[in-house]
Amino acid sequence: MSDLPSVVVENPWQALRQLTPARIALGRTGTSLPTRAQLDFQLAHAQARDAVHLAFDPAQMAQKIQHRGLSVLQVHSQASNRQQYLQRPDLGRRLDAASITQLTEWTQQQLQQPDNIKPDIAVVIADGLSALAVQRHALPMLAEIEQLCHSHAWTLAPIVLASQARVALADEVGQLLGARLVLILIGERPGLSSPDSLGLYLTWAPQVGLTDVARNCISNIRLEGLSYPMAAHRLSYLLGEAFQRQLSGVHLKDEATLQTLQGDGDQARIGRVLF
Repeated sequence: MSDLPSVVVENPWQALRQLTPARIALGRTGTSLPTRAQLDFQLAHAQARDAVHLAFDPAQMAQKIQHRGLSVLQVHSQASNRQQYLQRPDLGRRLDAASITQLTEWTQQQLQQPDNIKPDIAVVIADGLSALAVQRHALPMLAEIEQLCHSHAWTLAPIVLASQARVALADEVGQLLGARLVLILIGERPGLSSPDSLGLYLTWAPQVGLTDVARNCISNIRLEGLSYPMAAHRLSYLLGEAFQRQLSGVHLKDEATLQTLQGDGDQARIGRVLF
């Protein structure tokens, strides 16, 4: 059988596949995709579906965060289960009654403390559309956020773990905790080559009813995408500008720069990359 000629017509752009995970230059068999390409596509599609339906385990993540010396609160959206969450995005944007009570009581307890200071940042970790992304990348990214807060003397509210949550849920969390700014780490909608992509959204002066106009986003945080240090570099710039200018969203442009090496050998030089 190995002596039989291949029926796959190779694509002349084959070499470009080394530069991108995109499905290009797959070749063809007649007018169809080769079997290997078709099977790879079906596998990627199955991985994306599994990521959407994978259950989030906030209890396990809470233990890991508490081991880092941080306080944790667990909340839930108004979507009671995964099916309802996927069918009713609006329910994923608001907290259920028990969660509102829990966050309100925490804030009231803080107000009774003589040295009470409102937290600068509230961090929410939410399953979103990929609990897989949260499982893999939320804790390493949280470590970067901790380091940023320490270096700038920003205070943190308890880390909030949110189940069946959409991005806008963080605004309600931040408002109830009295935070000046809220960050949410959330699983992004899986792609056919990225079932574990983590997104980060920040909002200044969070409150219920804000739209994406008021938020800044750093997306594609994963090993094959934007690295944790790179994401932290961009986040550091955005946070610094947000606290200085007291705003976020469309009025806050991501103008962070990164030093890079350009050229080869003796011609290498330091350049600047604008995100």
